[in-house]
Amino acid sequence: MSAEATAINLAARASLWLRPHRIVLILIALALVFCAAFFMRWDWLPQYWEMGLLGIWRSLWILVVTCALGFLLAVPLGLAQAGGPFWFAAPAKVFCTIIRGTPLLLQLWLLYYGLGSLFPQYPWIRASWMWPYLRQAWPYGVLALTLSFAGYEGEVMRGAFAGVPKGQLEAARAFGMSRFKIFRRIWLPQAFYRALPTLTGETVLQLKSTPLVATISVIDIFAVSSKVRQDTYLTYEPLLLLALIYMTITGILVLIFSRIEARIPVKIG
Repeated sequence: MSAEATAINLAARASLWLRPHRIVLILIALALVFCAAFFMRWDWLPQYWEMGLLGIWRSLWILVVTCALGFLLAVPLGLAQAGGPFWFAAPAKVFCTIIRGTPLLLQLWLLYYGLGSLFPQYPWIRASWMWPYLRQAWPYGVLALTLSFAGYEGEVMRGAFAGVPKGQLEAARAFGMSRFKIFRRIWLPQAFYRALPTLTGETVLQLKSTPLVATISVIDIFAVSSKVRQDTYLTYEPLLLLALIYMTITGILVLIFSRIEARIPVKIG
């Protein structure tokens, strides 16, 4: 009986791919691949593939680091707004409002061209261990993207923390649980699950924001694409390949978050 059910399930899945609109989309995709392979120039790939791999790696680690650090900042920002006293909630609200109300490119340039231009004026900074890092561009890109992610996710976490039923928290207090244990075992897990769908979208948007670091001379995959266009005078080929790379990374991110969401045992209504 189980084998028969499995066969029926596989047949049902196969029938989904045989619907007319999906067949048309598959044919269009195959036609685009055929045209790209035979009517466009790809002889420049062997010359730039090492630089391209380095750019992909740099984009990925910037994405991972900024999302991880940004989420660690977003949790206290959301918690302060949802249940903290005024002197914690007000600065957190102001920070999130400023970050969400100003363009990311402006924040990046203020940090790199503004803050970054102040450090060389202090001899003690130039003589310290920090100077080899502060003189480079990538720390400012990482800082700007981290603060941006924290500002947006901080507002998301505020809503997620506020959405947890107060009765559960009061019941935990009645059982004698400490504030930290309530936060760790009840409040944070439920808030994280509520914010997970939005966190997926924000992570994808963060990936699409990483090309901005190319404006401060950080060589990511977008900067590599721009260099290819400048050197070869080709427009469509590097841009199409760049779009394919971003679409692939986006698909992987969505798959990872969907697996994480599916592994959470308790669904919160």
